Amino acid sequence: MKICVIGAGNGGQALAAYLALKGFDVSLYNRSAWRIAPIMKTNKIKVEGEINAVAQISFATTQLQEAMKDRQLLMVVLPAFAHREIAKKMAPYLEDGQIVVLNPGRTAGALEFYNTLKEENVKKDIVIAEAQTFVFASRASNPGVVRIFRIKNAVPVAALPSRKNSDLEKTLLKVMTEFEIAPNTLYTSFNNIGAVFHPATIILNTGWVESTFGKFEFYFEGISQSVAKVLEAIDDERCQVARKFGIEPMTAVQWLSYAYDVRGSNLYDAIHNNEGYRGIQAPTSLENRYILEDVPTSLVPISAFAKVVNVKTPIIDSIIQLASLMMGTDFFKEGRNFERLHLEGKSVEQIKRIMEVGE
Repeated sequence: MKICVIGAGNGGQALAAYLALKGFDVSLYNRSAWRIAPIMKTNKIKVEGEINAVAQISFATTQLQEAMKDRQLLMVVLPAFAHREIAKKMAPYLEDGQIVVLNPGRTAGALEFYNTLKEENVKKDIVIAEAQTFVFASRASNPGVVRIFRIKNAVPVAALPSRKNSDLEKTLLKVMTEFEIAPNTLYTSFNNIGAVFHPATIILNTGWVESTFGKFEFYFEGISQSVAKVLEAIDDERCQVARKFGIEPMTAVQWLSYAYDVRGSNLYDAIHNNEGYRGIQAPTSLENRYILEDVPTSLVPISAFAKVVNVKTPIIDSIIQLASLMMGTDFFKEGRNFERLHLEGKSVEQIKRIMEVGE
């Protein structure tokens, strides 16, 4: 199977290398050349951490059409705020039978991608899917050098429409056994754990981030007992919304057990028992995906879904408001709200159907 990885940040480089080491023919695309210049010269990516090897990919390019041509599996590894833009760029080059997987989709990523392709009048027979989270905890130290701190045990993934889950079973599961087929994108979207762990932690550690330029361990030092209580409150609000839509969610503690085999009587203990997080440093500034991705594409849509089912989300909303103030952006307006998702005025049953079949 020929695979294209779209996006060459730390996640994209890690995934491209991992797939190449498994013997697949892998192309790697990135918009800017500077990030992948060394890879374009050698077609090699050095992997450190849980895997220590040098992977040989087929080629790296800044030409999207070249990267996508004749590739059955298209693995999009970009911040979720870029999903709409990349869908527009990919639209002219999509081919019948291709499978697009958003790694991850965050909340309603597949729906946004699906809607964008409709707007672009794409008629190709393709599969759009979203993963619940990214399969690795990883960081890139230099272009062409990436560290995988931990490979998650399992990651749910679902297609939109859900009837195409069978296509994922035939292809994606043969490529990566870490993926598990979820019933639909309602499940993957509402089990978006990044919404719980990332935005509140960095907002509550703003002073430390800005004064040290992120020179502390994000999970082990940034998530204190008090911060963990805020995360638990966000997690509870998320789970309440999911249940109102008929989804029985994994709590954050349950997810840590599922993904990393760690246990804890509360969220603080479970996070601090996870050696997969050791060594992961905080972002160097607030201009990073923990805010710019996870607030508009995770917390904002969860808040929007909550309003339809009359669930109060004061903690989620407060984090959105604080992030908006700090970044000078109205994330409620600019994020994945119902207007942008084409869900405005829809009933609960209509929304459930759209998240399952796209229409």
